[in-house]
Amino acid sequence: MSGVRLFVGTRKGLFVARSDAGRRRWTLEGPFIEGYEIYHAVLDPRDPQTGWAAVRHEVWGTHIHRTFDGGRSWHPVAARPRYPPELEREVKAIWHVAPGPPNRPRRVWAGVQPAGLFRSDDSGESWVWIESLERHDSSATWQPAKGGLALHSIQSDPVSSRRLYVALSAGGCYRSDDEGDTWKTINRGVRADFLPDPLPDSGQCVHCLRAHPAVSGRLFQQNHCGTYRSDDAGENWTEITAGLPSDFGYVVGLDQSDPDRAWVIPEESSHLRVTCEARLRVYETGDAGRSWKARTEGLPQSHAYVTVLREALATDGQDPCGVYFGTATGHLYASPDGSRWTQVASHLPKILSVTAAPSG
Repeated sequence: MSGVRLFVGTRKGLFVARSDAGRRRWTLEGPFIEGYEIYHAVLDPRDPQTGWAAVRHEVWGTHIHRTFDGGRSWHPVAARPRYPPELEREVKAIWHVAPGPPNRPRRVWAGVQPAGLFRSDDSGESWVWIESLERHDSSATWQPAKGGLALHSIQSDPVSSRRLYVALSAGGCYRSDDEGDTWKTINRGVRADFLPDPLPDSGQCVHCLRAHPAVSGRLFQQNHCGTYRSDDAGENWTEITAGLPSDFGYVVGLDQSDPDRAWVIPEESSHLRVTCEARLRVYETGDAGRSWKARTEGLPQSHAYVTVLREALATDGQDPCGVYFGTATGHLYASPDGSRWTQVASHLPKILSVTAAPSG
């Protein structure tokens, strides 16, 4: 085991929580990039000294910040994702930043609102709009969800460097097998109960999509209408909601060493977006969603009316796998094994995202 750094994006800046080697004692640093909303911040596994943060300010707008020292300092990059002027469309927020595959050492992807995908091949110095996704025949089915129309999940395949998965809310999941030149809808078996056809080809409201980092084709998603698993790169989905207290939630976390192990945090409903029965429960599966167990040790089990947003749960890939999440009420929790929890911080600003990286 080794220590962990958590990059905690909030409405008022970026915080960094550092653990000891046992991942039980923590110190908190920050805020960095203070005063900005930090939608997502991530270090590059290809070069852990480099990382990017997607930030937004009510006055100064949307930007990308970058670090070259492992997150100790952050600086704005001159360029940012922008739609072509002729579209007369402004990027309102950058929701997700994802480093590219190992064979593309300077590639970075960004998902934005209004829904769009951008690529940089120079570590964020310049950005190209991936027009092919929006030109897909199904894009007419996309519609704003409660948080707006956004592309929020970008996942690479661990085997095929040319394969990429993205998800939109509300629009569904898409896969490219040629680095974004062409796209295919991958939503078979996923419900959209709010549409006239509850099993459409596209238009689903995906909340979080995660690809297993070691097993090609193994995907999990938390949806507006259920929790799902795919074993064939999204060609077919199996609903694995049975055993959970609701079919609504935002987050999915995966154990990098065990493709059958995952964590979710269900919420009451689209109408009441708080933890079920006002109990903060993390549900774990060890059999790919065939059964679920509530992991509650160290978490409040009464009057816990909290929300955990789509980017606010992370895992660290160690053995055992650590799990970390933050709430919209500013509480940060950590578990060194995914089963018992310690409160790392409280009274932070609203937590929008949590990512984990080795200590450094």
